[in-house]
Amino acid sequence: MKKYIAATLLLLLIPACEGVSETPKSATEHTEVQSQPLATVKQDVHPIVTMYKSPTCDCCGAWAKHLRQSGFVVVENKREDMDAIKRQYGVTEKLASCHTAIVDGYVIEGHVPAEDVKRLLKERPAHVVGLSAPGMPMKSPGMQGVGQQPEGYDVLAFDKEGTSRVFTRY
Repeated sequence: MKKYIAATLLLLLIPACEGVSETPKSATEHTEVQSQPLATVKQDVHPIVTMYKSPTCDCCGAWAKHLRQSGFVVVENKREDMDAIKRQYGVTEKLASCHTAIVDGYVIEGHVPAEDVKRLLKERPAHVVGLSAPGMPMKSPGMQGVGQQPEGYDVLAFDKEGTSRVFTRY
């Protein structure tokens, strides 16, 4: 349901009418404006990303900025108990990174590029619980300069048993 909140709010701002009428300038003057269809608003609407991060981690905020620049709304939650968060969402030690995010029921662990998150949400592969960029890859979003392409690491898809496979190779 969260993924439709932004779209619903947008629709509430568009008048529910088919045409436009203009108020006459005087009692004797009347101007008619031809009925025109409402403009179609095309916008990628992504579900809200809830991110859990250590209060002292700056690269996590940089990753959130990367997602925002790709059209996501990111809610940052600073937590001291990141190990408990990872256990709650089934992130094993070998898959772990600095932050854990939840988007539309999927777990996103670490510096996963926004394009991989979009692909996951579009494809919805069977048995996949989430994506991980284990560790803190130096050439990943949030760990490198803005606008640089990811390089030299793998994004892994994992299931509820923690079994993983390569989702994207950079």
